[in-house]
Amino acid sequence: MPVVGAASPLQNSISAKVRENISPKKNSLDRTIQNVVLGDILFKTWYPSFYPEELINNNRSETERLYVCRWCFKYSKEIMPYMVHVDIVPLGRLIYHKDPYSVYEVDGDDQKLFCQNLSLFAKLFLDNKSIFYDVSTFLYYLLVFNYPRKPGSVQSSSPHQVIGFFSKEKMSWDNNNLACILVFPPWQRRGLGKILMGVSYELSKREGKLGGPEKPKKTFTVNSISESTYLLPEDIVTALKEMNVLNPKKRADGTVLASKAKVREWATANNVDLTPVVDPSALVDYSELETNMNHLIT
Repeated sequence: MPVVGAASPLQNSISAKVRENISPKKNSLDRTIQNVVLGDILFKTWYPSFYPEELINNNRSETERLYVCRWCFKYSKEIMPYMVHVDIVPLGRLIYHKDPYSVYEVDGDDQKLFCQNLSLFAKLFLDNKSIFYDVSTFLYYLLVFNYPRKPGSVQSSSPHQVIGFFSKEKMSWDNNNLACILVFPPWQRRGLGKILMGVSYELSKREGKLGGPEKPKKTFTVNSISESTYLLPEDIVTALKEMNVLNPKKRADGTVLASKAKVREWATANNVDLTPVVDPSALVDYSELETNMNHLIT
């Protein structure tokens, strides 16, 4: 599947050097894409891919290399379309700049394709990321490295490089000022995550809101939901399927995950009131009623 974009040769050839990064201890068999080429840098992935199966697998169990545009994050498994592709997208609203780094705000509703591609790329390095396509309710903050100008030139040889980002919900129930955060592997261990964290808190300060990062999600199993709601496990599974909130891919151990964001969206779309319909304290305690009746009789 070719990358869609204006035809222009890449500025630099792909480096043969593989960036060695400290990655989590993850069985390489779990990864459906072994390596990515971002711009002219080749480096290993850490986690399974959620890219479309028809693009990645092609009747094979894994893909050796995926080519990703360093500016728009469109992707291709074929090198020739990638070599003639360039699509420098608008970076959104500049909210921070101190050479050589800038941070731009991108609205997931305005730049859906860009944010979806960015999220799919980030999943290769984030184990618990679950939002790839439903990006409209999120803001994305891009950490950008601005290449210095060459002596005597009017502009730099490359305009910029997105090297990381954080995202946050537009309307957070828990006042989270950060949903997920990632500095891409080749630029890790340089303290750049501090810039993203600092910007997230400065934004909260401007908005006059106390907040913090999204807390690790508690894992709920079908059985635990059944014990809490007294619904049959098979009815819970049927309901989740009907709501279409299950992620399309399983984990390596066969576990199927449901998306919390999709559950919220389904509830909003179907005008579901999340407050309990029945007040448990209003149920009549018949054992107490019988005791009172017996007392009156005697």
